[in-house]
Amino acid sequence: MSWPVSEADLEKLGKAILKDAKGVITGADVAYGELTLTGPAARIVEALTYLRDQQGFHQLIDLSGVDYPEREKRFDVVYHLLSMTKNLRVRIKVQTDEDTAVPSVVDVFAAADWYERETFDMYGVFFDGHPDLRRILTDYGFHGHPLRKDFPMTGYVEVRYDEELKRVVYEPVKSVEWRNWDFLSPWEGAEKGFAAILPGDEKGKA
Repeated sequence: MSWPVSEADLEKLGKAILKDAKGVITGADVAYGELTLTGPAARIVEALTYLRDQQGFHQLIDLSGVDYPEREKRFDVVYHLLSMTKNLRVRIKVQTDEDTAVPSVVDVFAAADWYERETFDMYGVFFDGHPDLRRILTDYGFHGHPLRKDFPMTGYVEVRYDEELKRVVYEPVKSVEWRNWDFLSPWEGAEKGFAAILPGDEKGKA
């Protein structure tokens, strides 16, 4: 398969994969010059092993989640693979809900370790068999999963350093108006509104 790859070539590849990986990969769709595969979440280890060993997609370049709260299985877990020999990318998607774990693929692609932790942290998707599934981007005491579409924009708690206690404290967020702005940053506003002199304005006079 030569580069650049046409949509016809991708459709041909998708049909070949569906024929060769029956039950493991169940769908293939070409859109915007990209091939997207789908399959059952319970067989994702088999699917990625097949794509790595039989189709030459030897590199996992990304793994993330997508939230569709209106669906019964609200999450897509999306894996992006790269073939260096074919100069070709492919993605494969599986679906799961808030309670059903997706098998970890760390044994297939070691790079999935931190990717799965990020997806767990941001979306709350569980990965069965992961060697160390804990938060990686938020604090260990963080409540909720920030990339879920029902997560409030203000969050549930705010974090600040308390000078009297000499430690970081967590406080519930009730309303954005009540947050503890320090006004040291011009992006947080100023006491006299936009007409006030902000840091750096003196440079404009020169």
